[in-house]
Amino acid sequence: MAIAVGALLDGIPESIAIGTSLLHGGAVSLVMVAAVILSNVPEGLSSSAGMKRARRSARFIFGIWSGLAVISGVAALVGFLVFSHLPAAYNAATTAVAAGAILTMLVDTMIPEAFSEAHELAGLLTVLGFLLAFVLSKTTGG
Repeated sequence: MAIAVGALLDGIPESIAIGTSLLHGGAVSLVMVAAVILSNVPEGLSSSAGMKRARRSARFIFGIWSGLAVISGVAALVGFLVFSHLPAAYNAATTAVAAGAILTMLVDTMIPEAFSEAHELAGLLTVLGFLLAFVLSKTTGG
């Protein structure tokens, strides 16, 4: 459940950042969406496996993730509607919070769990993930 709560806490600023990316040219940043997917899929799988081990029903688990998806969609809409009327500094601050939330989730939950399972590969895979984000940002202009 801790990872699901963390996903909610980092999902809101991530979704707002996706919504605000629509303000600049009308397209969602591919890099931002890729970063959100790459960080949220392992979070979701890990959290779901933990909930299953805690004997939570499939209905409960799907309900949690469906609720998070709806909340994130609303946050993206709010980001688009509200931030269009705010100075660019607010957009930058929200994007920074989203990036910090992703890093916090990685450091607090995902990396320790990955290290306990994959040991020495955890660091290499983390670096490859950041390298992929860098390559995407340079090749897509995002």
